[in-house]
Amino acid sequence: MSTDAPIYQVDLTNCDREPIHILGNIQPFGFLVTVGTDWVISRVSANISEFVGKAADELLGEPLENLFTQGAIHNLRNRLALLRGPDAVERLLGETLLADGTRFDVALHFSGESIVIEAEPAAEDVGDAGGLVRTLMSRLSQMDSLTAFLREGARQVRAITGIDRVKVYRFDAEGSGEVVAESLRPGVESFLGLHYPASDIPAQARRLYIRNIFRIICDVNATPVPIIPGLDENGLPLDQSLSILRAVSPIHIEYLRNMGVSASLSISIVVNGRLWGLFACHHYSPIQPSLAIRTAAELFGQMFSLMLESRERAEASDYENRARATIDRVMATVAQNSDLLADGQWIGEVILDTIPADGVAVHIGGRTSLSGLTPSGEQFRDVLAILHQASSNQIFATESLLTLLPEAAAYSDIAAGLLAIPLSRLPGDYVVLFRSEQLRSVRWAGSQEKAIEYGPNGPRLTPRKSFEAWSELVKGRSLPFTASERRVAEGLRVGMLEVLVRLSEEAGLERKRASERQELLIAELNHRVRNILSLIRGLISQSRDRSDSVEDFVSNLEGRIQSLARAHDQVTKDRWGPGHLASLIETEASAYLGLKSTRLSFNGPNILLQPLAFTTLALVFHELLTNAVKYGALSDGGTISLDWRLDPDGSLLLDWVETGGPAVTAPTRRGFGTTIIEKAIPHDLGGAADIHYQLEGVRAHFCVPSRYIAGIDITKHKPGGGQDAAAAPKPLAGKKGILLEDSMIIALDAEDALRLLGAQDVAVFSSARTAMKYLDTEAVDFAVLDFNLGIETSENIAAKLQSANVPFVFATGYGEGISSDRFPDAAIVTKPYGAPDLAKAFAAFQQAEAAE
Repeated sequence: MSTDAPIYQVDLTNCDREPIHILGNIQPFGFLVTVGTDWVISRVSANISEFVGKAADELLGEPLENLFTQGAIHNLRNRLALLRGPDAVERLLGETLLADGTRFDVALHFSGESIVIEAEPAAEDVGDAGGLVRTLMSRLSQMDSLTAFLREGARQVRAITGIDRVKVYRFDAEGSGEVVAESLRPGVESFLGLHYPASDIPAQARRLYIRNIFRIICDVNATPVPIIPGLDENGLPLDQSLSILRAVSPIHIEYLRNMGVSASLSISIVVNGRLWGLFACHHYSPIQPSLAIRTAAELFGQMFSLMLESRERAEASDYENRARATIDRVMATVAQNSDLLADGQWIGEVILDTIPADGVAVHIGGRTSLSGLTPSGEQFRDVLAILHQASSNQIFATESLLTLLPEAAAYSDIAAGLLAIPLSRLPGDYVVLFRSEQLRSVRWAGSQEKAIEYGPNGPRLTPRKSFEAWSELVKGRSLPFTASERRVAEGLRVGMLEVLVRLSEEAGLERKRASERQELLIAELNHRVRNILSLIRGLISQSRDRSDSVEDFVSNLEGRIQSLARAHDQVTKDRWGPGHLASLIETEASAYLGLKSTRLSFNGPNILLQPLAFTTLALVFHELLTNAVKYGALSDGGTISLDWRLDPDGSLLLDWVETGGPAVTAPTRRGFGTTIIEKAIPHDLGGAADIHYQLEGVRAHFCVPSRYIAGIDITKHKPGGGQDAAAAPKPLAGKKGILLEDSMIIALDAEDALRLLGAQDVAVFSSARTAMKYLDTEAVDFAVLDFNLGIETSENIAAKLQSANVPFVFATGYGEGISSDRFPDAAIVTKPYGAPDLAKAFAAFQQAEAAE
């Protein structure tokens, strides 16, 4: 690749990927050298001759000792030994790198297998930078309010760096930023209070801000210097994520020039592992603080972040402790008088003492009680329908209800946002807190309409051309519910559930229903539960006896139980029938390995395993994967292949081969995991297991007897099981129908199944009322109806469809309550159900129509 022009590699099309930065360029105030572990120079920056007197092409392939002195190399090696963690950077100040005695400030880090050395001329006298930071931190700790704390932080960063403007820039939950504090040189325009959209800082840049918390651009008009060669022997550029000299995107340079800024500096504020905000610093002439000053500023930013985290945690802890004390009193009172649960005014008074709100609605057992500023009873029923879809068993909060329910615009002035606390005594029971609209004027830095303009760098990311304040009035939004308030709400939910369970145990009707359901299930579950408990007991005993620590015991036990749970889910999905071997491997790989699952390849016929063999192999594969990740091929850059076949007598033969990992030796101690690998199949299934710990990787051969092989599924295997969509029957091809289901997750799966069966249009509803309105104006060809909708059933909908001769299917988790006299032709599917179950039900209708 030519080095005549800067090398840019920018990809902003997928914000879910790891950051991809400007690669192959540095800023010209220093030079860069990379070496391998052999300390031979592999890359240099094109401007190196300006600093060391040797041309770049003369240095490539030369030992580093031909460039730096022996003493400098010795010091670099010592610093290299101090690097800890993937994002560590070490620095040396005033190091004599060259034989002529020239002193440089140096930073070094790892980038892949390369050691990156960056140097810039050392400053003459930087003073006691560490002492300056210590003094400033002492002043910072004396600030009594968060506002004063942030303002003092901006002042101190400016004192360290000498920058014209220092802004404390805070991100909100949506990624937009606000300037919450500022320190300025006299005569510089203030940006305090301005907002910036989330698009100003792409997702890749935000992730990089967490990895590399300090960045400087000394001169926006400086020409970037290319790194030679631009690509290595593998065709890859140097990843400069941690580089202190890294050049930045020309798009960002355009952004700064639009502001009239000549130099820029940023320090990340990271709180609880997330990007809380930035110290964003702008200077109106080129500036180059020394590496010592930049290091001191970086240290200050880290200490500032820790102090901010401590302040926020202390405030949240104090609030939550006070709230929990109130919740305890409420729960004790409700336990003595359950009628209080229906008293919305009383609940409103006690809850509003813990979570500030303007109104509260309580919906329990089909009864609603309203207190304070709330929607009307009719309007609240629409809110309940939204809550059934959004959340049935966890806290749900929004600061803009109208984004979910457009009809809420009619009353957003009194109930713009809500916090819903679900109670599970009956489906659909909630305590809902409402907050009224908070009209506020937001001063945006530049019109938001200009954010989509195309610029010289293309349409993907273009900095806005105007930084004049742009005001807009924000309506239909309440104050957001904070993380602490949500945790308090969760505590209230758990406390209420405990009380409701206690009250439920005292209710005769509830005991009767529980007894009836228990009688239906006990005979089927008793034997399986005893077997499961015995298995869990054995896992606990063996894992405890063969674990080195409590943490090791917990980790091993958790992984084994989760593996059994995943296998159990797969076989119970088909009513304890045979399961696909390929699905088992896919599930274990994706659940345990994540992104590494692509390094496990497998091949073989689409074998169906009996349930006992399915769960046994799940444990064996889990232990093999665990060992591969900890000690084997997946602990390094290796791969695993798993192949299987049937031998002439129908037994299943499996071969596990690890390659490309670290050298392997046989274990000196037989842990429980090794015991499972070697003995589970022989003991539980009467099969065979043969394990070899070869130097290049583990090799294992297993044999599962033919009596555990249910057959070969001739349908094309798809991830997660199932047959080829193209081959599946499509009894609903081109038809229009409705799906009535009060669980959002079940509704999504059912809708996918109906479309797989050919349905052209599926209208999804969570309540009988909204479905009935739809049927009053629209004709449909079929329907799938959840029979039990919590506080109501779908019988009225079924009656309407039956009178119109529209085929429909009832979906139920229990099967009771559906009248065969009233709906003699109704098909019934039992949850959980999928496309095959629905196809069978609707195929019956088609056969009946053909017979007529």
